[in-house]
Amino acid sequence: MNSTQMSAIGNDASYDAINDYFYEQGWTDGLPIVPPTEARVAAMLAGMPGRDAVELIGVVPPKMGRATLRQIAVNAVMAGCKPEYLRVVVAALQAVSDPAYGLAHRQTSTHAGAPLIIVNGPIVQQLRINCGRGLFGPGWRANATIGRALRLVLVNIGGAGPAVDASQTGHPGKYTYCIAEYEAASPWQPLHVERGFRRDQNVVTVVNAEAPHSMTENIQTDAMEIMRTFASSMATLGVNNLYSQGHPVLVLGLEHVQHLHAAGWNKRDIKQALFDLARQPWGLVKNRGKSKGPRFPEFVDKSDDNSMVPIVNAAEDLILIVGGGAGGKSMFLPTAGGQSLSVSKIIE
Repeated sequence: MNSTQMSAIGNDASYDAINDYFYEQGWTDGLPIVPPTEARVAAMLAGMPGRDAVELIGVVPPKMGRATLRQIAVNAVMAGCKPEYLRVVVAALQAVSDPAYGLAHRQTSTHAGAPLIIVNGPIVQQLRINCGRGLFGPGWRANATIGRALRLVLVNIGGAGPAVDASQTGHPGKYTYCIAEYEAASPWQPLHVERGFRRDQNVVTVVNAEAPHSMTENIQTDAMEIMRTFASSMATLGVNNLYSQGHPVLVLGLEHVQHLHAAGWNKRDIKQALFDLARQPWGLVKNRGKSKGPRFPEFVDKSDDNSMVPIVNAAEDLILIVGGGAGGKSMFLPTAGGQSLSVSKIIE
């Protein structure tokens, strides 16, 4: 969709006709969109007052489309966002545009990854971004539309529609993938504070992640035994992080948080335990999976089949947040590996 085509539409076209036209042009994710009328786009831009609508926020590969604030607002309208969500969408686009994220190859990769948006700060409560029960599921407008708006930007401005996106299978996160950390339920520092931001700052962290995998531990309450269960799920043969590490994500469920905190563990203890335990021997890894790298750990002795290969290069590379509702389950989200790293940006 070029800048002329992407302009807001008039009010006289019917809803069905607009949706049929947008679908035929490849400008949707397959779901119906909210028609981006001039009035709706103007209202969306009011969500970031004082900003010039023609301000360039990013250049989006592979088409290298120019994502102005207005163009982003058009896609946010289409996604069903409220105007107050626009600044989160803008920050998320800034994050995926960072070279560390590697957007160009993420847009055209065969890997089943999608940009997961993790939100921290007071804005989570202000916008009612779900961080508790069902945080990866439906029912929350902020989660659903913020994630969808970023996806529509990547498709409509970046050109990564079905004809270009080479993802072999895709996954549901390519529709929308936005959650928040449950800071109120965590006894530890939230993610954005770990990364050097103030607790009162609003921050998005974006990571190219696969679908969440549920890890059940309803029986063991000992901290190290919970870690053993997690490690077995996280370091499976075939997971990209075993071959090229990166920044995989652990969303720690509330019951597991309680057990670990009662044992005196903090986030650093959990990350270190999983760095030590979530491994496979080089003899199994070397001729399986995918190419090794680009950040394959140098400390693995490739002359020794018993040398253990971790899923991260260092304990701090594991992204750990608290989220979800009651129950003995936590979620593991593998990533593309070291070729796509997580990026955090302040929500302006």
